[in-house]
Parts: sequence; structure tokens; C-alpha cells
Amino acid sequence: MPWPEIQDTTGSAAGIPALLTTVARGDAETAQSALGQLRRRICRYGFVVDQATAATVPFLWELARLPQVTCRVAILRLLKSIADARQWETTAAAYPKLLRHPDNHVAWEREARHAVRAQRGLLEDLLTDRDSEIAEAGRELAATLND
Repeated sequence: MPWPEIQDTTGSAAGIPALLTTVARGDAETAQSALGQLRRRICRYGFVVDQATAATVPFLWELARLPQVTCRVAILRLLKSIADARQWETTAAAYPKLLRHPDNHVAWEREARHAVRAQRGLLEDLLTDRDSEIAEAGRELAATLND
């Protein structure tokens, strides 16, 4: 993935791989902090996605499935936020000129939602996870994906 060449909500997405690695390998506090930073870069305010969001989604799905990752519930909630994101699409409905903007945020938002839906088959194991919080977060994400 050419991370430096794509954009997140802060500018260059070059820092995303390091954040993903920290989420994967960090202790609980470190991983949660890195996930918070990642969230601000790919799903700011819980609903504003950008070009790098869709590219990041497969990595989030993989992290959510790894039992050693300490913030799996938060990752599932982030995936749900991405799946729910319609900020640009809603705004473009009122202001169609946005669709002609060189940075097509509407397309990036749709791609991000599609990326979450494309891997929804991975939810099966999470729905039956022994950790009730993970199972509940998985059910919430599943409900969003079934809409």
C-alpha cells in the first residue's frame, strides 16, 4: 500500500502502518492510545472518513480477530462507525457540487463502507467469542451491516 501517497483526515497516511503495528503489539494502554490516533485519522469524530479509510479496514478486521490484541471491542466499534459513515453522502445530496470536487469524499466514504461489508463473514467467530463485550460489539456491527 502506498501509504505516503494517500490521504487521511490529517494529511499523509504515512503514519498509519506504525499505528496499526502499535495496536497489534502494544500493551492495553499503548494499543488504545494508538487506536485513538488511528480513529482520528480514518474516522474523525466517528463519522468523517477519508481516502485512507478503505485501505485500513482489512487491517482492522484482522486485528479484531487476533486474541492478543487488547482493544478488539474498540476496533469493532470503529468498524461500525465506518460502516455507518454517511457524512459526505448526506452533504452531497444537499450540495451536488461536492461530487465534482477533485477529492471525492463521497466515493471514499462509499469505498470505506464497502470495505467493511466485504469482510463481514469474519464476524461469525467474533459473535461467539467467550468475551461477552466482543460478542456484543460484534452483534452491533452485524446489525449495522444487515441494514
